[in-house]
Amino acid sequence: MSLDDLETELRPIFLAALAGDAAAYKVFLDAISARLRGYLRRLLARAGRSEPSEAEDVLQETLLALHLSRHTYEPSSPVTAWAHAIARYKLVDHLRRTGRHAGNLPLDDEVYRLAAPESGAADARLDLERAMQALPERTRRLVEQVKLQGASIAEAAGVEGMTETAAKVAIHRGLQAMAKFLSRRGRSP
Repeated sequence: MSLDDLETELRPIFLAALAGDAAAYKVFLDAISARLRGYLRRLLARAGRSEPSEAEDVLQETLLALHLSRHTYEPSSPVTAWAHAIARYKLVDHLRRTGRHAGNLPLDDEVYRLAAPESGAADARLDLERAMQALPERTRRLVEQVKLQGASIAEAAGVEGMTETAAKVAIHRGLQAMAKFLSRRGRSP
């Protein structure tokens, strides 16, 4: 499927999701996850890194960033370009964190042509970091473990000495707090 076809398919689904349609949001996340997984694997391979779990780690970070910054999406912009731009920034961040310089990371010409300006993604990343810092330490660790590092809820709960149910509740409340924090930031001058 071409990027234009994907855009034609996903844009109305994402707009429905933004309007509160939970089923549409799940369809969007499933479809964009499959596309971004391949995109991230391809870019990681070009950067000399081919461990599948590495692509999954970056994908999870990307999906969390998409979720937390969905209020920043400009409906007149291509949703696929927005998602790919966030994925690329998450990949660059990942490569920097893991000691690999990302300056020579090749760009996908078609995605680059459609991508949103850099400042928006950089601002979204900073907002995400600030939202994470606003969480209580234990909740932040749970969100990082499950949503960013790909641990299961059972694994994260075990590390934190909690029941799975308590961990699920803490993660849910943490994500809600982050969304509230980000929505306040979006309204402030």
